[in-house]
Amino acid sequence: MIIEIGHFSTVIALVLAVFGIVSSGLALRTRDADWVRAGRMALTLIFVLLSVGMAALIYSFLARDFSVHYVATNSNSQLPLFYTIAAVWGGHEGSLLLWVFILSTFSTIAVWLHWRTQPAIMPYLIGMECLVILGFLLLILFLSSPFDRLIPAPPDGKDLNPLLQDPAMVMHPPMLYMGYVGFSIPFSFAMAALLSGRLGEEWIKVTQRWTIFAWVCLTTGILLGGYWAYYELGWGGYWGWDPVENASFMPWLVGTAFLHSVMVQEKRKMFKVWNLFLIIVTFSLSLIGTFLVRSGVLTSVHTFATDPERGLYILIFVTLIIGIAFGALMLRANKLKSQIEMDSMVSRESVFLFNNLFFLVAAATVFLGTLYPLMIETWQGAKVTVGPPYYNAVFMPIALGLLFLMGVGPYIPWRKASRASLKKNFLIPVGVGVVSTVVLFALGIRSLFALTGAFVVGFSGAAIFIDVGKISSLYARRESINLLKGFLSAFTANQRRYSGLVTHVGVLILVIGIIASTVYQTEKVVSLRVGDEFVIDDYRVKLERIHDVRGKNWSAQEGVFEVYEGDVLLTKLRPQKRVYDASQTPTTESAIFAKNMGHIFLTMPDVSADGVAVARGVINPLILWVWGGGGIMGLGVLLNIFRPRKRDE
Repeated sequence: MIIEIGHFSTVIALVLAVFGIVSSGLALRTRDADWVRAGRMALTLIFVLLSVGMAALIYSFLARDFSVHYVATNSNSQLPLFYTIAAVWGGHEGSLLLWVFILSTFSTIAVWLHWRTQPAIMPYLIGMECLVILGFLLLILFLSSPFDRLIPAPPDGKDLNPLLQDPAMVMHPPMLYMGYVGFSIPFSFAMAALLSGRLGEEWIKVTQRWTIFAWVCLTTGILLGGYWAYYELGWGGYWGWDPVENASFMPWLVGTAFLHSVMVQEKRKMFKVWNLFLIIVTFSLSLIGTFLVRSGVLTSVHTFATDPERGLYILIFVTLIIGIAFGALMLRANKLKSQIEMDSMVSRESVFLFNNLFFLVAAATVFLGTLYPLMIETWQGAKVTVGPPYYNAVFMPIALGLLFLMGVGPYIPWRKASRASLKKNFLIPVGVGVVSTVVLFALGIRSLFALTGAFVVGFSGAAIFIDVGKISSLYARRESINLLKGFLSAFTANQRRYSGLVTHVGVLILVIGIIASTVYQTEKVVSLRVGDEFVIDDYRVKLERIHDVRGKNWSAQEGVFEVYEGDVLLTKLRPQKRVYDASQTPTTESAIFAKNMGHIFLTMPDVSADGVAVARGVINPLILWVWGGGGIMGLGVLLNIFRPRKRDE
């Protein structure tokens, strides 16, 4: 009975989504505020009803109601409570319900939050959000329902995919969805600005924090996914250019370009068409990511569905949204011309423009590498793969160019930079970059990627450090305080700028970790019996024993490996080869030891019947800088979101 209540609530939510679209249209036609209030109430009730739908599905999982088809497919009686809740979005149908629930939550918050300050565009906002909600509810109720009954009910369910039975995967999908869906709010405000003709900077200022919030959620989701892949899939890496990984990376790239580009419109009233284009592309790529993951056109551990009807529907829906958005943009393009022209190609405006172009080229590179195999298979029937060699050769130079522009952009003046100002601002950073490169070369490093990265990181890091020092010294002198207090005073007065610098520092730290762990990773695969050992880098690894262990819903063979540095025992690592009871699915569980900001990574992919174990050891130098840099990026964004609001924001 509970699941039927959830189903009925979702059906009523669909009806209200239609009503929200109609009431918005009537509000625009009649100029009657009562219709706008009716649309607001409809959107609020959609949120309440979808909350009931989510609660009903969660209850069905917790109650082990295997008469619900979705519950029986994605859980069983042995599944731990933590993963039972995660199983709600562990499959296709539940993940879509979570998506539209988050969308209704954000939409309701946005409408109530901006109700008084943005009354003129509220009908457009309500109508657009209801349209997107309607599209997903039609998919859920007619093609991907999580509320279907299974008669007769099985005595037990199947299982949640063992690879998803992991803490990182509990948070990874919701964070990605919050990022994807979060971009719907600036997208809807942009559409409201286009359709209403209110084409100034107001929509940029209103959505600034929404955009930052969506970006940090998407960033966190991507990092969590990379961390999960790192220790759960057992290959010792965190990013394999998997097509579904790319599906989340593409909107992140364009969304990052948008975050930077809006600064130019705020300061110089430029890039109006460009910014609308970027936010439309960002949200479109979020929807395209949904299509790729759920259509069955891609094969990946991340994908949910293989139903071509669902894929066709999502493709039509995505095409409709993109068509409406770009159609509105083309209709208004003649009214979006900037009154201010770019004074010089050597200016902050031009740096932001090149920054945007680099991000778009990077996104196009990933897009092509992701979809090219699909196009070849569709047109020629041949299977081709595009892997890391392509991305490393094409994407990495673009990424280094972006890092260089990150060091240039904040320290070059608006309008036009003189030769004297360029020399003054960048002589020391260029010197630091050169010295960093020379030092690494002297230490025996010959990788062009690493040496170029050293120059770019040294240059950008020095530029940030000098800028912070100059501003802090200025405040210290002006207020007659010491340098530390000057820094705190400058940070308080310029929190938005300093928050961006913190995020950029996090990017540099992350890049150092990526370069070190990619270029200088060491790997060795050996077969050995108990008592045997192997050497990898400066470490000696000895197999002490293999024994059986038991978990709540799995059994495993666990190897105990002693890790020595010289004659000193550093640790004992315990990788496992698991088999899950319900599905009999084998998984490889890694064991990791942190050393010098890097990892000693060990897996045991196979154990033969006669006791021969296959061991795979990986040394990942500075791998912790990847996760640490990501954390610092997140800190910078949070400081930006929660900065004091100024009158003009």
